[in-house]
Amino acid sequence: MDTNQEEFKVNGEELIAKVKELIAAGNARRIIIKNESGETIIEIPLTLGAVGVLIAPALAAVGTIAALVTKCTIVVVKR
Repeated sequence: MDTNQEEFKVNGEELIAKVKELIAAGNARRIIIKNESGETIIEIPLTLGAVGVLIAPALAAVGTIAALVTKCTIVVVKR
C-alpha cells in the first residue's frame, strides 16, 4: 500500500482545529505532532473502527499539547 506524508506548520491555537479537519477528511492513517525541535510529542493512529471511540481521548491530549506549545508541525501519513 502506497503512503505519502504531508506536513503543516501551525501554532498552538490552530492545532486542534487542524487535527479535527484532518480527521474529518478521512484519508489520514496517522497524525504525528512534533515540537519546534522536531521531536515527536504524540502520534495518533487512525483506523476505520477507532475514529469514533478512540479519537476523543486523543483530541483531549491534543488540546493539552496546544496549551503548552507555541509552534508545532503536524505530519500526516496518508493512504
